[in-house]
Amino acid sequence: MRVSASEYERIVEQAPIMIWRSGVDSECDYFNERWLEFTGRPIQKELGNGWAEGVHPDDLKRCLHTYLTAFKNQEIFEMEYRLRRYDGSYRWIFDRGVPFNDGDGRFAGYVGSAIDVTEKIEAQEALRKSEEAELNQLRGMLPICSSCKAIRDDSGYWNKIENYISRHSEAIFTHGLCPSCAEKLYPDIYKKDQ
Repeated sequence: MRVSASEYERIVEQAPIMIWRSGVDSECDYFNERWLEFTGRPIQKELGNGWAEGVHPDDLKRCLHTYLTAFKNQEIFEMEYRLRRYDGSYRWIFDRGVPFNDGDGRFAGYVGSAIDVTEKIEAQEALRKSEEAELNQLRGMLPICSSCKAIRDDSGYWNKIENYISRHSEAIFTHGLCPSCAEKLYPDIYKKDQ
């Protein structure tokens, strides 16, 4: 079943992702309804390089470098950057662009799709911070008994070192005796094994 041009246009306009296109001059000449709804800007302001006005200043140089380098080499690219949404907040965008050809097989520009991945980025950052916090707990100075090696926790209780470390990490302990302790605790057995 063939899709008519008007049906195809409706599909592209109402797709649940943002879609853009650029010509052979690398300037954008099309944005679908989802893109315009996301940015809250009219298409006239997005055309050419106007879309870049919405890219977060800290991401703009990297974003343009990725895009223009891929464009020059006519290669597929993927990148993440922050784009200003209609409400003024910046959202993380995953953008993928692919070169396309005209009916004669000549390079005609790029077509791309962009999706809001803010929740994924924020979840990854929260996980990273949580892991870092766990590591920081283990990095600090620990009050340890010089005799029995018990560790004093934040509440002032003394715990076996194995219990303390197990609660603060994924370490699993096995027990054994080093040669010095074996000789000290079991001198008769230790000397027979020698």
